[in-house]
Amino acid sequence: MSATPQKNRATRRVLAAAAGLATVGALVAAMPAGAHDRGHGHGHKPRTVDVQLLSFNDLHGNLEPPAGSAGNVSETQPDGTVKAIPAGGVEYLATSLRTARKGNPYSVTAAGGDMVGASPLLSGLFHDEPTIEALNGLDLDVTAVGNHEFDEGAAELARLQNGGCHPVEGCYEKGKKFKGADFPYLAANVTKEKTGRPLLKPYTVWKKNGVKIGFIGVTLEGTPDIVTANGVKGLKFHDEVETINKYARELDRKGVKSIVALIHEGGAPASTSYNYDCDSPGAGDGISGPIVDIAKGITPKVDALVTGHTHQAYVCTVPDPSGKPRMVTSASSFGKLYTDTTLTYDRRTKDIVRTSVKSANHVVTRDQAKATDMTRLIDRWNKLAAPIASKPQGWISADINGRGSTAPEKPLGNVIADAQLEGLAPADKGGAEVAFMNPGGIRADLVHKASGSEGDGVVTYGEAFTVQPFTNMMNVVDLTGAQLVTALQQQVSGSNQASPKILQVSKGLTYTLDLTKSGADRVVADTIKLNGEAIDPARTYRVAMNEFLAGGGDGFAALGEGTNKLVGASDLDLFNAYLAAHSTAAAPLAPPATDRITVIQ
Repeated sequence: MSATPQKNRATRRVLAAAAGLATVGALVAAMPAGAHDRGHGHGHKPRTVDVQLLSFNDLHGNLEPPAGSAGNVSETQPDGTVKAIPAGGVEYLATSLRTARKGNPYSVTAAGGDMVGASPLLSGLFHDEPTIEALNGLDLDVTAVGNHEFDEGAAELARLQNGGCHPVEGCYEKGKKFKGADFPYLAANVTKEKTGRPLLKPYTVWKKNGVKIGFIGVTLEGTPDIVTANGVKGLKFHDEVETINKYARELDRKGVKSIVALIHEGGAPASTSYNYDCDSPGAGDGISGPIVDIAKGITPKVDALVTGHTHQAYVCTVPDPSGKPRMVTSASSFGKLYTDTTLTYDRRTKDIVRTSVKSANHVVTRDQAKATDMTRLIDRWNKLAAPIASKPQGWISADINGRGSTAPEKPLGNVIADAQLEGLAPADKGGAEVAFMNPGGIRADLVHKASGSEGDGVVTYGEAFTVQPFTNMMNVVDLTGAQLVTALQQQVSGSNQASPKILQVSKGLTYTLDLTKSGADRVVADTIKLNGEAIDPARTYRVAMNEFLAGGGDGFAALGEGTNKLVGASDLDLFNAYLAAHSTAAAPLAPPATDRITVIQ
């Protein structure tokens, strides 16, 4: 942060906010008698103080409650059944955080990245200024950058941090200049290629009454593989573990012994229920994924890890390099959960008493009071967005699930791939024969229930934008049949082996996915057919995909080998054109069958 007044304001805010704990009793009970208050007589401070760490991740500009199944969290009931609870929306997130902070004089709020990017229209239309404004109002103290913070490049990220109106679109509100984030964005492992210097601050130290906690923030090292080339131009991304260890040593030398790492990388717990006990000892229990090895490599100087990226909910312990358990948490996505962690700070050693760290995820329920300041913020930006957002694009007869579908082949994925094929099949538009869509680019469901006053079944521009918010330009390229087969195998091998990324395919492409096999063999090569004919390895096919996939993104190196490229309309334009062509109020579009990929489990 530049100006000192801002810094002081932030500190004062932190002081005021500092926060609340269900498990204080448990903690005190767990400590040796008298340990929590070593003071004698008057004027002595207790030896330890409980610091409340509130955290969340992957908000993605979801200021309004996310619609449909993407707005639910799963909760396992005492009888073992699983219940879906509608959650999220910053009006409720603000209330949840403010309620949690009550009675906690020491409270700090941190985030694990992807606060912005791939946002619904309400935020995305305004280059995520509304979200930064909301986060300022939520009293966020610090966040790591995620990969989506780089969607619009380093200069735009700097603007979100420092303020100033958009270089092309200017200021959105008359006489109002965008102020930027009043919390630091941390990017310890992102340096400028030219100078080798960090792009943003690597760490920050939160202080109150002599209590000091250092925060180091990193994004995943693989960010360039999942962001368009333009977004990461001129930047280098470094190893998460080496970077965190380097800055932990620096903080330690400066006398900051309590350290939290904010890491935009995550894992997958054995259960998708937010209240799953991640430390249950059964076979196959616990957590898997990249964060496990990262956690095992990070110096014991770091006391807790706040993570993200995978949109999963977990509170786990993973042993640090010395073998001691250490808390690793993630709070799902879209503001549907927040994590409340108690860090017991020892004033004498200036370190966290790791044995008494307690943590739990809590649902941001929609049956609590809305925060009126957030309601006002949403209403203000909605008025500006309305003329664009409310335009009808088409009609649907029922929910068409995308983000909310856990199946390899998603109904909405089929609609999007078909829209891309149809728009780019004409000879003068590229002559596409098949289209591929990356599953991570489908950001929401198409929901039948009206989101505003448009009426049930109407798909508005705002809803279509929320599904496809990147407005990626489409490419049509030449690929051989052999390259096509390799690309399909890359869904389940190489960097996608541990967590497969199943491409959504247009009508006419069929194959079998055998999940009982391993690696590339999971895609049964001799079942791959286009319009009923086996793929000919020597033949050239015209293939449509967005520019991200055409650049080899998401581990699809084979798709990056295309030649004879033609650049078409944006993915969103093709999606809207398809809705207009295939639906009317009298004959709405029905969810398509998912019969293109035969899955053997």
